[in-house]
Amino acid sequence: MVDGFLASALLVFALPGSPMAQPWAVIAGNTLSALVGISCFHLVGEPLLALPLAAALSILGMFILRCLHPPAAAVALIVVLGEIGRYRYAFFPVMVDSILLILAGAAYSNLTGKPYPNKPPS
Repeated sequence: MVDGFLASALLVFALPGSPMAQPWAVIAGNTLSALVGISCFHLVGEPLLALPLAAALSILGMFILRCLHPPAAAVALIVVLGEIGRYRYAFFPVMVDSILLILAGAAYSNLTGKPYPNKPPS
C-alpha cells in the first residue's frame, strides 16, 4: 500500500498543477481502485487473471469517473497481491489516507505559495 501512496505524494507535492494530482483524482482514483481490486480478488480465483483485470478495470473506472490517477492502478494490484478481501479497506485506510495526503499537500502548497488544488478548466 505504501508504494501507491508514495507515487501519489510525488504527484501532489512535486506536481500540484497536474490534473492527476487534484483532490478528486487522488481520493476517488485510489478508493475506486481499491474497490475494484477487492472485487477482482473475490470474483476471480486465479491471481494471474485477477491482477491484469483489476488494473484494467480500475483504469477504465477512473476514465469514466474522470479521476485518472496513475498510482491508483497500483493500489488495485496491491490489494489483489495482498489478498485483501474486506471492502472497508477501501475506505480505511485507502480513502482516509488519500484525504490526509490531500490536506497535507494543500498545507504544504499554502506554505510554499504554490496554488493547490487547481480549478478544472471550464
